[in-house]
Amino acid sequence: MKRSPLLRPSMRVCLYPEGDGLGFQVDHIISVKHGGATTADNLCYACIFCNLQKGTDLGSINWQTGELVRFFNPRRDFWGDHFRLDEAVIQHQTDIGEVTARILDFNSDDDIIERQALIASGQYPSASALKQINK
Repeated sequence: MKRSPLLRPSMRVCLYPEGDGLGFQVDHIISVKHGGATTADNLCYACIFCNLQKGTDLGSINWQTGELVRFFNPRRDFWGDHFRLDEAVIQHQTDIGEVTARILDFNSDDDIIERQALIASGQYPSASALKQINK
C-alpha cells in the first residue's frame, strides 16, 4: 500500500513496529457508518488484529462505572497519557485506555509472546513507538 505522508507509522495504537511482517490497514477512527470522514484527521494505521477487533465501534462500557467511554484517538490523544508499557504488557492508565486495550485485546497471550520476542530482538518498542510513549 502506498502510504500518505499524513498517515505516519507512529499512529498505530498497539505500537507494533513497521516491517515485522504484520499487515497494517488504514482505519477510520470514527467509522463512516457513524459519520466519520475519509480525511487525514480521521484516519490512522491499525494492525489487522486491532482493526478487526475495533470494527465500527466507537467505545465500550467501563464495567466498574457503567459509563460509555470512547476509544483512544491516535490523532488527538497522547499514548503515554492513557497507556504505559510494562515489559511486553500494555497497561491502561485511564478509562479510555482500559476500554481500548480490552476491546482491541492488546494483551492476549499471543500478543504478549510476540512482543517478548520483538523485545528480545531489539525491535520493540521501535524508535517511532518511543516517540508515542514519551512526551
